[in-house]
Amino acid sequence: MTRIAKRQNAVKSSESQRHISQAGEILTSLIVPVIRLEGYFSRAGETIAAAGGQTLARWLVLETVGEAPATVAHIARGLGYTRQSVQRVADLLSQDGLTQYAANPAHQRSQLVRITPLGRSTLSSIQRAQRIWADRVGSEIGKAELLKASAVVDNLTRILQAEQQTH
Repeated sequence: MTRIAKRQNAVKSSESQRHISQAGEILTSLIVPVIRLEGYFSRAGETIAAAGGQTLARWLVLETVGEAPATVAHIARGLGYTRQSVQRVADLLSQDGLTQYAANPAHQRSQLVRITPLGRSTLSSIQRAQRIWADRVGSEIGKAELLKASAVVDNLTRILQAEQQTH
């Protein structure tokens, strides 16, 4: 027990606290709430996707190929998922007739995932449910606050992506 307490004190020592800026402290205080928020967004996404009889993962893949066909690798990179997990979802969507695989003129071995008319109809149902949810939740926060939050999220995403690419 004493050993754990010493390790915790070492992690939270006043020495390490002195070297963090005010901006660093504020960013640190955001980490847990943002992770918690991601959980709320995921649960809301599952509920919204259910309006079309889908899961959040399936909705995200449909949304990605809703505008233009894409390879599984491209979808995975865009969503930050593994290629294997997106492949599994894409296969299920194809089996259900919501997407289909098509030849990729740019790469013989990497097929394109293309939305079908049934997939587009399903996606439209989900998007309607999402708009209702977004209007309800967004109206409680307000446009100005949401624009500020969006700018902060965009900046953090850009910085963290650049940092991951250099490490």
